[in-house]
Amino acid sequence: MMNNVDLAGKRIAVLLSGGVDSAVVVHELAAQGLHPDCFYIKIGPEEEEEWDCSSEEDVEMATAVARKYGCRLEVVDCHREYWNEVTRYTMEKVRAGFTPNPDVMCNRLIKFGAFHEKRGHDYDLIATGHYAQTESDDDGRKWLTTSPDPVKDQTDFLAQVYDWQLRKALFPIGHYMKDEVRQIAEREHLVNARRKDSQGICFLGKINYNEYIRRYLGEQPGDVIELDTGRCIGQHKGLWFHTIGQRKGMGFGGGPWFVVRKDVGRNILYVSHGYDPATAYKQHFPIRDFHYLTPLYEDEALPRRITFKIRHTPDYLTGTLEANPDGGFIVHADAPIHGVAPGQFCVVYDEHHHRCFGSAEIG
Repeated sequence: MMNNVDLAGKRIAVLLSGGVDSAVVVHELAAQGLHPDCFYIKIGPEEEEEWDCSSEEDVEMATAVARKYGCRLEVVDCHREYWNEVTRYTMEKVRAGFTPNPDVMCNRLIKFGAFHEKRGHDYDLIATGHYAQTESDDDGRKWLTTSPDPVKDQTDFLAQVYDWQLRKALFPIGHYMKDEVRQIAEREHLVNARRKDSQGICFLGKINYNEYIRRYLGEQPGDVIELDTGRCIGQHKGLWFHTIGQRKGMGFGGGPWFVVRKDVGRNILYVSHGYDPATAYKQHFPIRDFHYLTPLYEDEALPRRITFKIRHTPDYLTGTLEANPDGGFIVHADAPIHGVAPGQFCVVYDEHHHRCFGSAEIG
């Protein structure tokens, strides 16, 4: 029994990435006498000679793990779907001055989306190496719940998957701490036991996020204005290279500077010289188009007291949720928050940050 799911007789597909987490997923299933089919999803860049991508090494690692446990491995090309759907989503948001999260949409559109259309529909469950758990209530509804490892918990990255995708999802290592996963991998002599975790966007490898944006949107220079004085301190290369709350990598003299606002219409970047200026903080903000991971009944509602995240950190913020007449919500944080930016996902949990209800874009 794993994640409250009886796996006997189930057809299981494992998404192998080449990393240690998904490798231990295969071990965990094999330890129960199961022989899942393994899949490597190819979503690498279009011109590999230009974009340094580690996909070849990933496939080698995934192949070795599958072979060790007598499982077959198939490479599924979701390259076109990724660049058509996830990249388009990212660039549309960035161009409009928002702060999107490509990894969140990759889970919905690719790992549990395009893959399902191509191969996943033949399976009862799709297992991944996410640090997340699930539980079922008395009515048989499946809920996403957090991992005991606060640093590695990835429920925020899963908070936009559809309810039917969650019903098919299996997270065999979600109850472990990262150190425990490493220990299992070393004990079982897995080829990638000591391989470093990937950083940043799932497909970019060593490519800088700004280079990714520059490739599709180019540059659009504009003024950088000090909010407090109205003084122009320099030029930016494009608003899309900056995020609200950013403190590093701006390259303007006389710093430190902090990004506090973007005027998309006039192409102006506003910064402040003071450390953590009050203008960079928000305590009350709207969220729109709430996406419920598990649909609520008519007589149910999201809790008033919540914990939430607006970025991937180990810490949960606390506050209350107020329903709007238009169907959206206002989040009232218990304390001001630095770097709240439109387009970010606000991921909502119960007050004990156990059950994840879903997420919505900050308006």
